[in-house]
Amino acid sequence: MNTNQFARTRLTFGKDNMEKLYNARVIIFGIGGVGSYAVEALVRSGIGAIDIVDDDKICLSNLNRQLFALQSTIGKDKVDVAEERIHDINPDCKVTKWKTFFMPDTANLFDFSQYDYIVDCIDTVTGKLEIITRAKALKKPVISCMGAGNKVDPTKLKVADITRTSVCPLARVMRNELKKRRIKRLKVVFSTETAITPKSNEANDETDTGFEDASGITPARKGSPKKQTPGSNAFVPSVAGMIIAAEVVKDLTQFHVTDLFKE
Repeated sequence: MNTNQFARTRLTFGKDNMEKLYNARVIIFGIGGVGSYAVEALVRSGIGAIDIVDDDKICLSNLNRQLFALQSTIGKDKVDVAEERIHDINPDCKVTKWKTFFMPDTANLFDFSQYDYIVDCIDTVTGKLEIITRAKALKKPVISCMGAGNKVDPTKLKVADITRTSVCPLARVMRNELKKRRIKRLKVVFSTETAITPKSNEANDETDTGFEDASGITPARKGSPKKQTPGSNAFVPSVAGMIIAAEVVKDLTQFHVTDLFKE
């Protein structure tokens, strides 16, 4: 690990915690509006190994909110663009790419036991439940993003157990489904903002499956509710991704803000 690169982070978290991050392996399912920013923050924080899971290509409508989306990357696989950027930030970070749409029928491709933290940034309820169920069975830490689409106020985002969520329709569905599976606890990022109604669907004329992550429900994907393509923006999904990364770093290091005030 290039210690100079992470000198400012080490001043915050300390040498021992930086070693924990360097030795950790994290998997992120979905690297779109939410997941791309979670990847970025984790890599810049010194995570030593990261798995990125996404089967989609970058398209024009991703440009308004997804970190890896640029005019120069349109048409490229998201995981390929992400890998290149990760290594441009930290060449020592070990990247494992999965050009896979995660669902129960592809879940056996993944050995959940090898991960120190599991991040769910996909939008399909079926896929989310599979990730969470497998993580919980192995007692692996997992964090899940609820709906970030049709929201405009990033200050309404919160971190809570799924049982303490409100307002968010996706969180309500997940609460009910997890209860059926006798899963009592799940850390989530959710918004207390009431979703706006999309103005029109006219802007989505191009073929676009770029709403694959937690920033919206994808009508074209199996396992998702049949709903209108959601509106999104540059600031709500990105903040959700940053919050997720912060929670992962804090949990892996067992670092808390109160630590700053200890003598």
